[in-house]
Amino acid sequence: MSLRDKYEVVIGLEVHAQLLTKTKAYSSDENIYGATPNTKTSVISLGHPGTLPKSNAKVIEYAVRLGIAVGSDIRERNEYARKNYFYADIPKGYQITQDTTPICNGGVITIKDADGNPKDIKITRIHMEEDAGKSIHDLDPFHTLVDLNRAGVPLVEVVSEPDVRSSDEAYQYINEVRKLVRYLDICDGNMEEGSLRCDANISVMLKGATEFGTKVEVKNMNSTRNVKRAIEFEIDRQIEILEEGGTVVHETRSFNAANNTTISMRHKEEANDYRYFPEPDLQAVIVTEEYISQVKSQLPPLPKELYSKFTTEYGLSDYDTNILIDEKGIALYYNELCSHTKNFKSAANFVNGSVKSYLNENAVSISDFSISTEQLATLISIVDDERISNSVATSKVFPAMLSSNKTAEEIATENNWVQESDSDALGEYITQAIAKYPEKVAQYKGGKKGLIGLFMGEVMKLSKGQADPKLANQLLKTELEK
Repeated sequence: MSLRDKYEVVIGLEVHAQLLTKTKAYSSDENIYGATPNTKTSVISLGHPGTLPKSNAKVIEYAVRLGIAVGSDIRERNEYARKNYFYADIPKGYQITQDTTPICNGGVITIKDADGNPKDIKITRIHMEEDAGKSIHDLDPFHTLVDLNRAGVPLVEVVSEPDVRSSDEAYQYINEVRKLVRYLDICDGNMEEGSLRCDANISVMLKGATEFGTKVEVKNMNSTRNVKRAIEFEIDRQIEILEEGGTVVHETRSFNAANNTTISMRHKEEANDYRYFPEPDLQAVIVTEEYISQVKSQLPPLPKELYSKFTTEYGLSDYDTNILIDEKGIALYYNELCSHTKNFKSAANFVNGSVKSYLNENAVSISDFSISTEQLATLISIVDDERISNSVATSKVFPAMLSSNKTAEEIATENNWVQESDSDALGEYITQAIAKYPEKVAQYKGGKKGLIGLFMGEVMKLSKGQADPKLANQLLKTELEK
C-alpha cells in the first residue's frame, strides 16, 4: 500500500472569471485585454477622492446567467462590500466585492468520478467583484512594474464546496466551468491571458477521519494542466510532512511551473485576513423574479442539455458527444446539421473528423467555415444513397467543396466520382473479370474464397473506379457461386 492510500484528499476550488463586458465593473473605462499599460484607467477606477462608482448592468446579467446555468438560488437584494488590503496594484486600497450577500448561492457542476460515474461538485456561492491591477516582475531586473488597466475589470468568483477528491477531478471541474462560461458568452476562458484563474484549497487527512486537515491555498496556476500538477505536488508535500511527524501550516503558496513545486507566499494566522465593510457609494441592486425569467429565456443551449439531446435523441456515444460539445460553435453547427439529415452518426463523424481537422489545420473558427450545414447534409445524403463512397466523400468531394461554390452532387458528377450502381452495367464488368481468370474461378469454387479480391480489383479497374463496391461484391459472389 502506498502512502497515498492512507490519506484522503480534500480540495475546494475558487475560480475567477473575467467578464466580457465592454466597460469595467464600476466605471466607464474600456475593458480590453492587451492595451498599452495604464491607458485604460480613470479617476473612478483609480479611486480618486470625490469620485463615485456605478454598477455595470451587464455584470449583474452575466452573474445571473451563470447562476441559472448551475442551478443556484439567485438573491433578490444584492449589497456591495469593500475588501480592504494594501498592495501596489490595488489603486484604491480595496476592491469592491460582495461579502455577506453573494448574488448566487448553491448549485452544482457535474464531473465524472474515477469510475466514470457522474459526480456533483456543489457550489457554495458566486459573487461579483472587480479585479486588481497586474504586477509585472519579469520585464525589469531591478523593479516590479505595475499595469492598472486590469484594475476594475469585472469578475465573478465561483467558490466550490470541498467536494473535490483528486487532481483529476479538479482538472475536470475547471474544464467544465470554462466550457460553461464560454457557452454563456460571459468569459473567453483563456487561462493563459488570466481571464480565467483558479485558486485551490488543498488538505489531506487519514482515511476514516472526520475532521479535515489544515488547508493550504495554492495560487498562480495559468492552465488546467498546471492546476493538476500543483495539486499533485501539494498532496505529496503535505503527506510527507505528516508522515515525518510535522504539522501542515495554514498558508498561501504559489505554484512554480518551471520545476513543478509550490513555494510559500504568506502565512495566514487567521482564517480571514481581509477587512470587509459595506460599500457606502453603491446602492443595493434588486434582482427580481421577472428579470431572472427574462435572462433565462435568452440563454443558449448549454452543454448538459446538448449532451442529453445528442446521446438520447441522436443516439451518439458518450465519446462522440463529449468531443462535439467541447466547443460551443461546433456543438451548435452539429445540432443544426441534424435538422437537415437523419444520419446522425455520419454527421458526427464528418464534424468530428473532416470539419474539425480542417478548422484546426487552418486556424479557422467554425463561424468562418465555408460549408453550410445544408451543403454538408447533401454530401452525407449522396453517401447514404451509395452514389459515392465515404472515402471519396472525405478525400475528394469535401476538399473540393471548400474551394468552390458547387454542391457535392455537382462536384461528384463533374469529376466522374459517382459510383456505378446499375446492375446490368456491373454485370458486364463482372462477366469480363471472370472470363479473364478461368483458372482462378476454379480455385475460388474449390474453397479459396480470398480470391474474390482479385476479381473485385478487376471490376474496379474495368469500371474506372466507379463501381459501387458493395453492390459489385454481392453480384460477384452470386456469379462465382453459380
